[in-house]
Amino acid sequence: MNLPKIITDLVNAQNSFDSIAYANCFSETAVVFDEGKTHNGRTEIHHWIEESNEKYRSVMIPLEYTENGTSGILSAECSGTFPGSPIILKFHFDIADGLIQQLKVTE
Repeated sequence: MNLPKIITDLVNAQNSFDSIAYANCFSETAVVFDEGKTHNGRTEIHHWIEESNEKYRSVMIPLEYTENGTSGILSAECSGTFPGSPIILKFHFDIADGLIQQLKVTE
């Protein structure tokens, strides 16, 4: 599966629980929508993923990636210490200048 480098970097950061490397995959003004909450900017994204890593210890196995221009959808099996694990989630990305501008996580 051919993933954009920034998505590969994101998956690797997630799977090693590296919240700094994860946050650095996003632009300074990026927005993340997950679990009914919005996280604005790299600093908030860093705090969100750091808390999520501590709480859920989630790892991702990419299953499928589709791309349309600067948008892409990654389907990944996510497992960790959360109810219903493992689960397949969809990660909807908008990418510009080699960084993630927006991420929305859905089931």
